[in-house]
Amino acid sequence: MTVIESPPSGSLAPSSQAPISESSPPSSTSLQAIKLDLFARTDVGRIREHNEDNFLVADLTRRTRSLLETNRLVRVGQHGLLLVVCDGMGGAAAGEIASQLGVDVIFEKMCSGLDESRPLTRNDVARRLVLAVESAGMRIFQEAKADRNRRGMGTTVTAAALVDDHLFLAQVGDSRGYILREGKLVQVTRDQSLVNQLIEAGQLTEEEAETFEHNNIIMQALGTADTVQVDLTYVKLCKGDVLLLCSDGLSGMVRGDDIRELMLSAAKPIEACKALTERANHNGGHDNITVVVARFDGETLDAFGDETEVLRYQKYPLPDPSPESTEPLHAFFGAPASSPNGEGIDLPPMRAPVNSSLDEPIDIPQGRPAGLLLTFIALIIVAAIGVAFAVTR
Repeated sequence: MTVIESPPSGSLAPSSQAPISESSPPSSTSLQAIKLDLFARTDVGRIREHNEDNFLVADLTRRTRSLLETNRLVRVGQHGLLLVVCDGMGGAAAGEIASQLGVDVIFEKMCSGLDESRPLTRNDVARRLVLAVESAGMRIFQEAKADRNRRGMGTTVTAAALVDDHLFLAQVGDSRGYILREGKLVQVTRDQSLVNQLIEAGQLTEEEAETFEHNNIIMQALGTADTVQVDLTYVKLCKGDVLLLCSDGLSGMVRGDDIRELMLSAAKPIEACKALTERANHNGGHDNITVVVARFDGETLDAFGDETEVLRYQKYPLPDPSPESTEPLHAFFGAPASSPNGEGIDLPPMRAPVNSSLDEPIDIPQGRPAGLLLTFIALIIVAAIGVAFAVTR
C-alpha cells in the first residue's frame, strides 16, 4: 500500500449537510437498552507471510477490550462501545507495530478522563473519537522518526463509537464501514484512495477500478505525517442494523453484492466473519483480511419505516467546542498523556475534522481523455517515489 498527499480541491465547495441536533446526555438506562451481538476475525490471507492488520472491540464503560465468549452479547453501558479496524503498512514488522499502536492509543484516549457522574453527549463522543485518531497518528509518526527501521510505517483506521442511537465513524485511509439494513448494504465511509478519487471525478468506472493498476495508493494514513485529516461520519441506527468494519483485504477481494449475500445468509456475526474471510481467501487472499460484524437491537432503537433516515454516507457537522460542553476536552487532551509503558504521548492541536481537502474529489477536468489520465497517474507515481526516497534517506 502506497500513501501520497492529497492535492487541494481548488474551488470545489463542500456538500450541503443538514444540521444535527445535539441531544442531552443519554441516560444509563437508555444506553443499556441497546444490545449487540458481535464478533471479529483477522486472517493472514494466502499470500502475505505475516499479519499487519489489527482490530479492537472495547467496552468503554468497563474500560475493557476483549472478545471472550461471554462478551459476544453486549449491553451498551454509559460510555458506549468502540470498534476499530487498522490495516498496517511499512514492511518487515513495522506495519504490525503501526496498526497495534493505532488500536492501543485510540483505546487509551477514548477511555481517558471518563467520569461516571457526567454522561457524554453526541458531540463529546464525536470529538473524542477524532482526537483519539489524531493522537494515534502523532504517536505512530513519532515512533517512525525515532527508529530508522520503522520509517515510512503507517496504518489505515476505521473506528466506530456508539452513543445513544448514533454510531460515529472516523476514517483515515481505505478500510471501510458498511451498514446492512433491510437487505441493503451501504458503504457509510469514503475511501481516501487514488482509485476512489478517479471514480468520483469520472475518470474511471467502478468496473475499470477493479483491475486498475494503482488501486493500492491511498491519500493518507496514520503515521506518515504529523497530522491527519479525519473524515467523521455518522449513522442513526435502527433495530436490526448490522455493522461491518473491514480492511481492504476483504473489500478488495469480494464484490459488494457478494458481501451482502454472505451477511444475509449468516445467522450470527461469528458466522458472517467466518464466511467473509473464507470467501476473500477463496478469491485469492492477496492481503490480510480483518472483519468486525455487529448486529444492533434494543428497545430504544427505531424500527424501520417511512420516518427512518435514508441510509447513506453523511458527515457529522461537529461544532466548535463551547463552554457549555459536558466534556472538558482541553483538560482531557491538552496535556501530554502517558502510555501504558509510561512513555509520554505528544498530542496534536485541536482542529475541525470535517472540512478538509479530502472532503471532495480532486479537481480533475471531466471526460476521460486517455492522455490526461496517463499524465495524471504518472505524476502521482513520481510523487510517491519521491516521498518514499525522502523517507528512507
